[in-house]
Amino acid sequence: MSLSRDPRLIQIAKQRCRELRKNQTRAEKIFWEAVRNRRFLGLKFNRQHPLFFDYEGKETFYIADFYCHEKKVVIELDGEIHDYQRRRDEYRTFIIEMLGIKVIRFGNKEIENHLQNVLERLRKELTD
Repeated sequence: MSLSRDPRLIQIAKQRCRELRKNQTRAEKIFWEAVRNRRFLGLKFNRQHPLFFDYEGKETFYIADFYCHEKKVVIELDGEIHDYQRRRDEYRTFIIEMLGIKVIRFGNKEIENHLQNVLERLRKELTD
C-alpha cells in the first residue's frame, strides 16, 4: 500500500461509498443497526469503506460492506448475485487478505432471518 493516494481516486471512492450508503440492501440496514455506534463488542464498524491497493502498478480500491479497523476485518454481505460471481469474490477476498485484513462473509438471507446466529458466529470469530 502506498502512502500517497491520488486525490482523484479518493474522490471517486468517497462518491461511490456515499452512493452505496444511500442505496443499502435490507440486509445491510439490519446489520448496520446491530453494529453501529459500537453496539457490537464495543467495536467501531464503518459501512461502505474503501480499501486502497496497488494492482500491477496501478492504484485502485475495493469497497467493503463493513470494516472494523480495530480487528482488521471486513464483513461482506452476499446477496443472490454472489452465487454467479464466486471466482470474482474469491479473488477479491484474496486481495483483501493480502492487505492483512480478514474477510468474513454472510448471506443476506442469514442476516434477514437469523441475525442473532450471525452475530454469535461473528462474536466467536472476533474473540478467538
